[in-house]
Amino acid sequence: MNKYELAVVVTTKIDDEARAAVIERVKDVITRFGGTVTNVDDWGKRRLAYEIQKMKEGFYYFITFESNSDCPNEVEQRIRIMENVIRYLCIRQDA
Repeated sequence: MNKYELAVVVTTKIDDEARAAVIERVKDVITRFGGTVTNVDDWGKRRLAYEIQKMKEGFYYFITFESNSDCPNEVEQRIRIMENVIRYLCIRQDA
């Protein structure tokens, strides 16, 4: 099992319940493909480094999880089509 960190930036145009639902869907995708979510770190609303889709702010979430090497690819494929996710990045943490 490898350790991964997934950074997700969610749009500010949705309410708190919808934003929580997006993060729950991401966690469900991770567990569906054999991963185990160890921590979800909510950084709150932050200013983006550059404008994305005419937005200057986003809600940042950092999700750490453990899984085999196939899981991050499947997770990225599912996150890519989520309309409320502005940006994402999944990296493997060194042990």
